[in-house]
Amino acid sequence: MKSYVVKIGGHALDTLRPDSEVLVALASDVAALRDESTHVVVVHGGGPQIQSLLDAVGLESRFHEGLRVTDDATMEIVAMALASVNLRLVAALNRAGLASVGLTGADQSLMCAAALGPPWGRAASVPTVKPDLIETLWASGVTPVVSSIVTDEHGDLVNCNADAAAGAIAGAMQCEALVLLSDVDQLRRDPSDESTSMAVVTRDEVVRMIDEGSILEGMRPKMTAALDALEGGARRVLMANGTTPHAFRDALAGSSRRTEVVR
Repeated sequence: MKSYVVKIGGHALDTLRPDSEVLVALASDVAALRDESTHVVVVHGGGPQIQSLLDAVGLESRFHEGLRVTDDATMEIVAMALASVNLRLVAALNRAGLASVGLTGADQSLMCAAALGPPWGRAASVPTVKPDLIETLWASGVTPVVSSIVTDEHGDLVNCNADAAAGAIAGAMQCEALVLLSDVDQLRRDPSDESTSMAVVTRDEVVRMIDEGSILEGMRPKMTAALDALEGGARRVLMANGTTPHAFRDALAGSSRRTEVVR
């Protein structure tokens, strides 16, 4: 059974209206794959929506090594924001003709992870995945749309980075590819120099770049997720800009700028 995991986040989710060109095109891309008996899991983030809600309630937003520092109060805000994103994303995809259902990591214990603790608080470690629910939905012709809120062994909520959640799912299900869509075109050897953009990078090169400190901030969890996906059994990882319509289709086809992470 051929399958893909596509993660959409960042400013690719700035517009969650049902008539969003990006979401209508995503629904079309996923439906076309389903017509070819290929299954897809959609995983989403919601950084801008989390930031907006934190600002509204007067809570500071902090990051460490690309992960959101999540105290108890921030955990509640993250859960609220991602619940809203999930609901609106599922509504848009269904209106566009893609039968889909929203999930969190808590549903049927889909994803479980320990909190990292200081300095990250309730930010999650790499989650373990129980794919039974996803497979059941696929068998029913339904596309899962997964929020990255997970639970720990006690059933408490933990804030999992959406890239990490997508990488864990792609590895656990040994997907054909993990596709990471945000508002970034490609990985760069020098983050400040577009001319150093990389079309292909090996797993060993990514490890070296992380160790050298050239993969920074939000790119770090993306590339860590790529490594986790490959280690778990995914065949390849693609990263592309998801702010334009049909970014998923074009990334798979190689007709847009992208970075492919290979073994």
